[in-house]
Amino acid sequence: MTNEKLDSLRIDPAQKVRPKSPVLTIFLIIALITGAAIYFAIPRKDDDKRVFSGSGKVQAESLEKNSGKASTSKANNSSNSSSTGNTNNVASNGATGSDNVLLEVSGYIVAHERIELSPRFMGVVKWIGVKKGDVVTNNQVVVLLDDAEYRARLRETEGRLQAAKANLEKARLQYERVKTLATASVESRQAEDDARLNVAGAAASVQELEGTLQWTQTYVDWCVIRSPINGVVLEKLVDPNELVTPQSFGGTRGPSTALISLADLADLQVEIDLNEADVGKVYVGQKCRVIPEAYPDKAYEGYVEEKAPEANRQKGTLQVKVQIADPDTFLTPELTAKVEFLNEKRKA
Repeated sequence: MTNEKLDSLRIDPAQKVRPKSPVLTIFLIIALITGAAIYFAIPRKDDDKRVFSGSGKVQAESLEKNSGKASTSKANNSSNSSSTGNTNNVASNGATGSDNVLLEVSGYIVAHERIELSPRFMGVVKWIGVKKGDVVTNNQVVVLLDDAEYRARLRETEGRLQAAKANLEKARLQYERVKTLATASVESRQAEDDARLNVAGAAASVQELEGTLQWTQTYVDWCVIRSPINGVVLEKLVDPNELVTPQSFGGTRGPSTALISLADLADLQVEIDLNEADVGKVYVGQKCRVIPEAYPDKAYEGYVEEKAPEANRQKGTLQVKVQIADPDTFLTPELTAKVEFLNEKRKA
């Protein structure tokens, strides 16, 4: 009885096998989803042609239109390039070749000659007629020094000279009388010689005072200081009633040694510290193009005016000065400028 009950509780082996179709279906769905994800994750050239739902569809359409335009223009460019060859490359190379820029270096615009007017002697500024930025002409009076002392000395010397001339005339008359009497044996030869020497002494006194008069007049003339060039006042260094001297006393509170600073702005150069590795590319007379940093749209012709005979060992550079052929008011001293050295056949 017990065995029968046990047999009734046993499961048929055929019923123990699970159906395989649902499991296969699940694995198949997972594989499809994974494959789709990998497919959309890989970038392709025609990604912009994919159509998604919602706003993505609109974006896809716009991308397709843009890509159509781009492909059209690309096709046109390719057709043009195929018909004319490498036109763009040739044009760009041709522009560079026409420029022939061998070297490009930056430097500072400087005046060819900067002049500082200084007094010839210690004096007091009586009047100064210019200020910074004023245009001056050659021989224009720019500063007057106090000349009262030298004019007084001038009048004194003139008076002494007149007296010396009168003494000379008196000595000459005396000599003529003594000479006549000596001829008649009334006066001795010694008296005649003394009279003749008095004339020579009076003449020497006159000559001395004439020199003193000229010296004093020179000082009076030096009190009037004129501009030696046509140019512009770069800096005014003194004011009226200020003491000036031609040499410094060595202290910071000593008198000024210069009155004004002048430069001819129609004669400008660019001063460059050229690296020693580029020295061989630059020679005197070489044509250049000067472009001020403040006005990059302007270019000026120039040429190498000077190469320093000695290099700077500490900096490893050689100073080169480029003369600007035709400067204008846009060029200002001490501003930065770029210099392009042109590659031309060097003259022998």
